[in-house]
Amino acid sequence: MESARERKRTSIRKIRRREITLAYACLAPSLLLFGAFLFYPLLKSVYLSLFLTDPQGRVAEFVGFGNFKDILSSDMFYKSFGNTLMFMLLTVPTGIAAALFFAALTHNKLKGMKIFRFIFSLPMAVSVGTGSMIWMILYHPTLGMLNYMLSLAGLSPVQWLTDPKWAMISIAIMTVWMNLGFNYILMLSGIQGVSEDIYDSARIDGSGPLRTFFRITMPLISPTLFFTLVVSIIGAFQAFGQINILTKGGPMNSTNVIVYNIYQDAFINFRFGIGSAQALILFVIILTLTLLQFKFVERRVHYQ
Repeated sequence: MESARERKRTSIRKIRRREITLAYACLAPSLLLFGAFLFYPLLKSVYLSLFLTDPQGRVAEFVGFGNFKDILSSDMFYKSFGNTLMFMLLTVPTGIAAALFFAALTHNKLKGMKIFRFIFSLPMAVSVGTGSMIWMILYHPTLGMLNYMLSLAGLSPVQWLTDPKWAMISIAIMTVWMNLGFNYILMLSGIQGVSEDIYDSARIDGSGPLRTFFRITMPLISPTLFFTLVVSIIGAFQAFGQINILTKGGPMNSTNVIVYNIYQDAFINFRFGIGSAQALILFVIILTLTLLQFKFVERRVHYQ
């Protein structure tokens, strides 16, 4: 009996080892990709943040936390951080509200709704570069459609991308449109996940459409709203492509966000130490905001 038990234990251990080996073998390609494109660049950024680099971008001098001190005492960093916060405030609430509004309008199974769902989802298929070029044409001061519409209404043309008062708003409008497809699909899937029996019970109790939406639909899709909020804030802090194409941080640094400032320092001025230090600071900012959302905002999330 004892030897049979030992043989059984040995066979179980062999099976477990095979399963673990198979699991690591399946994970190996992903781990290699993560190591090459995520973990190694992160460690390299930590390393470079402690050094100064020469005009060719080569490590020249160890300065410890000197780069971080220079950044935290730089007016440009706080200017870019303020621009990033403004960009986030302009795009995140507006983008979520617009997606939620269109999802609420089109979640009913009425004739022709699939066409509208396709239209509202379409921006998801457009790349940042393509979308930026489309909006660059729309924003053109003389040939753009937006100023043409203003002229028909008897209003003066707006310098959308060259006026510091309008540049950030223009970038925000384009970004809200660009993110609409992804946010819309999330909101629509969340609303469609609510059981029709709940709506039938609400109608029997005399609940109107608005009351049903705010008292029933909104709490039940709160996990979707929370996920969209977290992803949207992270995306706002990482915005770069549309700013690089449309304004290049201008005019007068009015759209110079943190990521574009990192790009200028690291890849234009070849100050990889300063750029890496800013990237790590940005990582800490995003991580802190995400943890705060999970600590305080998630309390209001209603999981079914």
